[in-house]
Amino acid sequence: MTASGTEATALYDIPGPRARRRHRVYGVLATAVLAGVAAWAGYLLFVTGQFTYTKWMPFEYRGIQELLLRGLGNTLKAFATAAVLALALGGILAAGRLSDHAPLRWLSTLVVEFFRAMPLLVMIFFIFVALKVQPLPALVAGLTLYNGSVLAEVFRSGVDSVDRGQREAAYALGMRKTQVMSYVLVPQAVRAMLPAIISQLVVALKDTSLGYLITYEEFLHAGKLIASNLDYDLPFIPVVMVISPIYIGMCMLLSWFARWVSRWERRSPKTGAVDVAAAEPGTLLPGEAPPTGPRP
Repeated sequence: MTASGTEATALYDIPGPRARRRHRVYGVLATAVLAGVAAWAGYLLFVTGQFTYTKWMPFEYRGIQELLLRGLGNTLKAFATAAVLALALGGILAAGRLSDHAPLRWLSTLVVEFFRAMPLLVMIFFIFVALKVQPLPALVAGLTLYNGSVLAEVFRSGVDSVDRGQREAAYALGMRKTQVMSYVLVPQAVRAMLPAIISQLVVALKDTSLGYLITYEEFLHAGKLIASNLDYDLPFIPVVMVISPIYIGMCMLLSWFARWVSRWERRSPKTGAVDVAAAEPGTLLPGEAPPTGPRP
């Protein structure tokens, strides 16, 4: 502890009084700039008539509300399916890339690099048009292949980031590779991988909006349908102001869930530290008799 009561850290120097005053000034200036930008944007929306009752009245109709809810449900269905399949595919491809068998490792690397480099929209259109797949399976397949290949690299790099001594110690205890991965490497790598996994899932959630290009009736498609069938002038600001906060809220909910999982993992008894009794003088090794006198 320092004299001011602030905890010391090895990552950075504790700021002094002048530095803290300077940081407060920077914070006030940044807040003022952001508030000014928000006020300017609100003024432009107001003078262009975006808050008039005429433009917001359609959202009172039950049919439009049901259309938005149906689109939101379709978005969540596509995201949930793609997220589960992408996590499973990423785990399989990561295991292949970490395999000791060269052909399997090369094949997994080829699949990962190909689908990471392929634009997601091209994959979705190819599956929908060339393979004549229905909109929902086409969207889910494209999201799964792209995000699964990205998550495979996240999983592989997370496992490789664990200290090499952990692996060697596990093998020295006689564990097989499957046991080393399941009980030693993966549990430790999860903490490092979790932020990247959640970030990629947020990307998958936002990419579900590409479904409207293949006529899948997801949330963005519902908003576009509402805007095109109402007497709106471009741009369709009220529709955007309804849809955007919901997308942002879902992404923030995913981030909150990731933080909750991280806190729960730290409190879990499986990952907690185990108290070990200190060694005492005169502790005998197994099978050793107590000394009866000084040795010559």
